[in-house]
Amino acid sequence: MISTVTLNVSIDKAYKIKGSVESGKVIRVLECNNTAGGKGLNVSRVISICGEEILATGFVGGHSGALVEELLEKDNIKNQFTHVKSETRNCINILDENNVSTEFLEKGFPVSENELKKFIDDFDKIIDNSNIITISGSVPQGVPTDIYYKLIKMIKSKNKKVILDASGELLKEGIKALPTMIKPNSEEMENLLGISINNRDEVINSAIKLYESGIELVVVSLGKDGALLVCKDGIYHGKPPKIDVINTVGCGDSMVAAFAVAMERGYSNMESLKYAVSISAANAMTFSTGNINLEDVDNIFENVTIEKLN
Repeated sequence: MISTVTLNVSIDKAYKIKGSVESGKVIRVLECNNTAGGKGLNVSRVISICGEEILATGFVGGHSGALVEELLEKDNIKNQFTHVKSETRNCINILDENNVSTEFLEKGFPVSENELKKFIDDFDKIIDNSNIITISGSVPQGVPTDIYYKLIKMIKSKNKKVILDASGELLKEGIKALPTMIKPNSEEMENLLGISINNRDEVINSAIKLYESGIELVVVSLGKDGALLVCKDGIYHGKPPKIDVINTVGCGDSMVAAFAVAMERGYSNMESLKYAVSISAANAMTFSTGNINLEDVDNIFENVTIEKLN
């Protein structure tokens, strides 16, 4: 089983509008789509569509938290959340007629020390029943920045695989526990290593440094150019074919989901990269955040190019 950790759960609202976002104007929404959100729940949804057993965990609270659980049940995603007194946040993604995305992300309301302790106790039991665990996104107020370090240590002590997809101090602290895989972009690597990255060679060299620190798989998001993978087999660049892009929100989460599925199925590193690039691109072809059409995945997979760089 694959489990996903989303400490800063949200209700994700995707609004489609005519024209573009203008300050001070009344804007009529043409279409609205509500999903159980937060990066880890996007991961959960894609894993479920791929056909693997999934359990989602994290914090939920209030009426919005109840809606999150209801939406996940509709998607047939098993969940086991730690309930808190604070209301689960909302995040809004506005897509204009040119498919340009504008996002409004609430911080996430406070979690108490006792609620955090309850989650850690709950999570310890979840690890026992999981093969792969993904940890994604930000944390609500009241949760320390070393939380992912602690969770990764717990996971690794039970010899389970863990994927970390975070940024800022959460990522900086988390990688000290040496997760199985991380998925930074260039900006995140700049912050981690205290350097400036200006070209592909510098991206590659930075990823190699992170790999050499003891992280088994370093995957670098390259947007429409796919992803770079540094692993024991070498350095690979996976690039998707040209596609009709509708909504790129959730593409990174879809890539994390694909790598988790690939680990669960025992794919080789090169197969995992090709599969992940296909699923990430398929997500960009849908309006819903963290969603894919398996037919799109199959079509893209046949046309993904994998280049070995060393």
